[in-house]
Amino acid sequence: MKFKLIKILCIASLSLAAAGVWAAGGVSMNVPGSTDAAGRKMLTFIAKDPPGVRCNGNLQVAAEVANTYRVPIQLIPSSLAPNLPAPSVFYGNEMLAADGKDHNGAVSFQMVSDVLDVEGVPKQAKEGLLFNTNVRRNFDGLKDSIKSGGK
Repeated sequence: MKFKLIKILCIASLSLAAAGVWAAGGVSMNVPGSTDAAGRKMLTFIAKDPPGVRCNGNLQVAAEVANTYRVPIQLIPSSLAPNLPAPSVFYGNEMLAADGKDHNGAVSFQMVSDVLDVEGVPKQAKEGLLFNTNVRRNFDGLKDSIKSGGK
């Protein structure tokens, strides 16, 4: 009786785990150029034409990601990806954020970093200049200016 109960609990927990993975697995869409020539997943940022605040913020995140991770990144205007929401961000074909969906199209460095860490994406041997105190101050000022609409 004890082993039968354990077997039922194991099957139930596996079923729930599989359902959780399926439900939390995110949305997969056909993203142009979702992998590079070496087969690595691309980090794709799709921006509206002309870019708005969320698009510009995402491009700033792309700069921060490139500063830290060795991941291929592509920036695509929405006119070249008409069937995808803009702004949006994808890792391979998996949506991280999209207009009207998750995070309404805006990502943060931490969101993208968490995904890249889980995927085992290697980091740069030496971080770029964005984490230099003087450069960072100017970079943060630029981001604040974009968020406030240049005021």
